[in-house]
Amino acid sequence: MSAVRIGLIGLDTSHCVAFTKLLHEEEGAWHVPGGVVTAAYPGGSPDIERSISRVGGYTATLRDHYGVFITQTPEEAAEACDALMLLSGDGRVHAKLFRRLAPYGKPVFIDKPLALSAWDAAQIQAAAQQYGVPVMSASALRYADSLAQALADGRESILGAEVHGPMEVEPTQSHYFWYGIHAAEMLFSIMGPGCREVYAASSPQHDLLTGIWQDGRIGTIRGNRKGNYRFGALLHRFGSHTYVDAQASGKPIYADLLEQVMNLFKTGQSPLPFSHSIEVIAFLEAAEISRKQGIRVTV
Repeated sequence: MSAVRIGLIGLDTSHCVAFTKLLHEEEGAWHVPGGVVTAAYPGGSPDIERSISRVGGYTATLRDHYGVFITQTPEEAAEACDALMLLSGDGRVHAKLFRRLAPYGKPVFIDKPLALSAWDAAQIQAAAQQYGVPVMSASALRYADSLAQALADGRESILGAEVHGPMEVEPTQSHYFWYGIHAAEMLFSIMGPGCREVYAASSPQHDLLTGIWQDGRIGTIRGNRKGNYRFGALLHRFGSHTYVDAQASGKPIYADLLEQVMNLFKTGQSPLPFSHSIEVIAFLEAAEISRKQGIRVTV
């Protein structure tokens, strides 16, 4: 079977180089086979310094080191490829870019965050359904190898979970969508869908998000801007507790995610129901409201 020709949309985060390296460097310890990046559209958001300042360097690396053709428009990349990875770090532009890509009918992976509102996430879903586009969105932390091992016996016995991780804030991405998305993806990977109520407490250095699931279970996220900058989780089960260091495995978390993305590209079937991704966005959106108003918010 020939390699899937992959187009990248948005070269403003380190993810574009990380994914390309895993796909192209066949001698690498964590090489993910089956795909090759053949085209890329740089993009970038001028009002995010950490976006626009990185585009030039990442574009040069993909073009000069990996031989990727750099296009002038997203559509040009879509025409030239079999599948697409929408990697723009700015969640505000994802719905608009996806609507430009959807008419080509090719599988699309959307990097975190899927969107900055449940409304935009639903618009992406509607466009995907209109054009029959297989689509998936996830943070690499959802598929971290150590977390997958902890969940290998199933989620049925999980009573609750406490997730922690860094929570840097980028003002253009609201308060929780820039880095909070990673911890939220971990929490929903552990607990599954069904959160119905959210309460958020915030200080300059920390955030605490509490979600109450419809079956009465409780899951929390502690976001740190001081102290512990590693991602981890404590899983509560009947008669036991399991701690997971999400970054303890020697395997890069980007390889864990890319394996799932390649399954999407090869089969046309997402390993993650899109409704689950929308629920994560709705959870964070409710947390934003709770943080600002100091109230419990129904999801």
